[in-house]
Amino acid sequence: MVNVSEHELVPEHTLLDDDDAVEEVLADFDVKRTDLPKIKHADPALPSDAEPGDVIRIERDSRTTDTAIVYRLVVE
Repeated sequence: MVNVSEHELVPEHTLLDDDDAVEEVLADFDVKRTDLPKIKHADPALPSDAEPGDVIRIERDSRTTDTAIVYRLVVE
């Protein structure tokens, strides 16, 4: 079976497991955790230890800024 998360076209998905890091991100964007865009727990690109309620940092290549960083809330 192929591990989708290791494919070269799948951007880096990192679990923010430190509550301070999550709170800093939320403060930077002035949003609540539930205001973040959602990503399903069943998404094959997620780290295996991601649980609903966790925040994921996704780092994508970008033509305009070299790297684009987005955050998603894991939902059931």
